[in-house]
Amino acid sequence: MADYYSTLGVSRDASQEDIKKAFRQLALKYHPDRNLGDKESEEKFKEINEAYTCLSDESKRAHYDRFGTSNGFGGAGAGGFGAGAGFGDIFENIFDDFFGGFGGFNKTRSTKGSDLRYNMNITLEEAAFGVEKNITIPKWQTCETCSGSGSEPDKAASTCPNCKGAGQVRFQQGFFSVAKTCGKCNGAGKVITHPCKACKGSGKMKVKKEISLKIPAGVDNNSRLRVSGEGDFGSYGGPAGDLYVVLSVDDHRFFVRDGLDIYCQAPIQFHKAVFGGEIEVDTLDGSTKIKIPAGTPSGKTFHVKGRGMPKLGSHQRGDQIVTVYIDVPKKLTARQKELLEEFARISGDDNPEYGKGFKSKLKDLFSA
Repeated sequence: MADYYSTLGVSRDASQEDIKKAFRQLALKYHPDRNLGDKESEEKFKEINEAYTCLSDESKRAHYDRFGTSNGFGGAGAGGFGAGAGFGDIFENIFDDFFGGFGGFNKTRSTKGSDLRYNMNITLEEAAFGVEKNITIPKWQTCETCSGSGSEPDKAASTCPNCKGAGQVRFQQGFFSVAKTCGKCNGAGKVITHPCKACKGSGKMKVKKEISLKIPAGVDNNSRLRVSGEGDFGSYGGPAGDLYVVLSVDDHRFFVRDGLDIYCQAPIQFHKAVFGGEIEVDTLDGSTKIKIPAGTPSGKTFHVKGRGMPKLGSHQRGDQIVTVYIDVPKKLTARQKELLEEFARISGDDNPEYGKGFKSKLKDLFSA
């Protein structure tokens, strides 16, 4: 008698899963349906089936390991298929382990609804401090008239005459017994004979729903907010999809954002640049004063701590960076001109500190 382990091509310490896998690979290869008229394949299949019948049963396997015999339990048994088993049966049984049956599926399998996307523009101030907005979205929801059945409220759906309510039809294709979704009822097992007038038998309706949305402080361009369950409704009792709100922050007339910091420019008068002073600058939340030291040139930056953008989900804030520039007056009174010209004479055109001279600079400024 041939060694059952050698017949299946497995070791003596092989697991039941390994034995099952080896048997099915060999059964598919040597089954008579695939080898019509081949006596050698038929005998090989019988040997494979006999080996598997023994080794797939723990008690029989233990007896075989101890005494080298199956104790009279050879041939087709509960564990095997026998030579008369159809090739499609073996193939179908393989799918049983992975998918709960070949072609087997829940004919009314629940499916999650589609997710929706909504694009929203907000201001920089709204992005900085958060805001609550109401939006209206078009979405599919269950028909209220028929509760999603697709039939008139007093008219139940009928059993599909094509699949007899199974939701699938089976047919032979070569060696395979194949099941596919019924084309008449689309797997539902029932057909609608009296469609709901409100949804025309679809079981769903397009509606516009208003949703209140809280936007947290610190969001940025392309921040995405998820609103659970506000997408399209699911089929066959499946959960609704989700709504994703994608944000775009509008450009600001005064501030430029860079991460958590914001940048701006502020003018200072000539005399404050020379003698020093104080200026008031707008911020995202009000205004603040900045001290200008004497001799401040155009382009100097000042950091205002903690007046930038907040970090999302945190109390931390960035800074506001203010770049000052000297505001050159467009018009001067006679007295102002007189004083500036006096200043230019006292300073002298040849003073290296002034380069080409303060007086010539003034000419350039006021001739522009």
